[in-house]
Amino acid sequence: MTKKRERSLKEKFALENSLLKEALAEFLGTFIMITLGCGCIAQSVLSRGAMGGAPVISLGFAMAVTIAIYVAGGVSGGHINPAVSFAMCLTGRLKWVKLPVYVLAQYIGAFLGAAAVFGVNYDALMEYNGGELTVTGPNATAHIFATYPEGYLSLTNGLLDQVMSTAFLLLGIFAIFDADNLRVPKGLEPIAVGLLIVLLASSLAMNSGCAMNPARDLAPRVFTYIAGWGSEVFTAGNNWWWIPVVGPMVGAAFGVGIYILLIEIHHTTRRLPQNDTAHNKYELSNVDEEKPFQGDYP
Repeated sequence: MTKKRERSLKEKFALENSLLKEALAEFLGTFIMITLGCGCIAQSVLSRGAMGGAPVISLGFAMAVTIAIYVAGGVSGGHINPAVSFAMCLTGRLKWVKLPVYVLAQYIGAFLGAAAVFGVNYDALMEYNGGELTVTGPNATAHIFATYPEGYLSLTNGLLDQVMSTAFLLLGIFAIFDADNLRVPKGLEPIAVGLLIVLLASSLAMNSGCAMNPARDLAPRVFTYIAGWGSEVFTAGNNWWWIPVVGPMVGAAFGVGIYILLIEIHHTTRRLPQNDTAHNKYELSNVDEEKPFQGDYP
């Protein structure tokens, strides 16, 4: 009876459309990344450093990405980042028609993840600054949700920062999943991506927080605008908001281009012909096919 009930529930609720399944996976993965990743920042900021700090945030956000990829990776590839999905399209690993669906799911997941962080920490936010939600100053809290530049940082330098950090992110991801390179043992790829993010956060986060992900930055920023921080979330830092949106997309193209031109095209043997479906390891169209993870960062 129980088995029959389980089959009945699965038949009733299981989706048939593969693209919708992938969209739900991207939504959930991005939601997890933002809820747990920005949750680490919230805990550190609102405790005034007593329950965190830069090392905790770097490690915590990286582990949030790792768990998010484990949750979504087997269905959608676990991009959880429009820049990663864009890179997959540029290299033929993902159909262009899927890109807007993936990106929309990622933005919605990030927005609701920010809402979850706000809800869980609402009382602490109100107590932290007497109920005032500020973007800048010693008691600012907007940076819990989105990145903001240091006072010395120009927009030009900030754009270079985002392009470079995202280029390294995608270069590393392509290396991790390259079956003709050393490649990480199957099932450990999300951990390798997490370690990559720890490295990037430890080396390239000083200027503005190392966003490397348009959805991770813009969707929570929109949430803070709605939730009470106001329009300053877009005007702060000399209208900084567009840098973590444009920079990662440009950096993704540079990163995959560098890896392919300097490494991938020079492999002497290919395990599978180019037109073989199994070789197209980032294109996910059949839930019954064996599909590797495709990770990202924050």
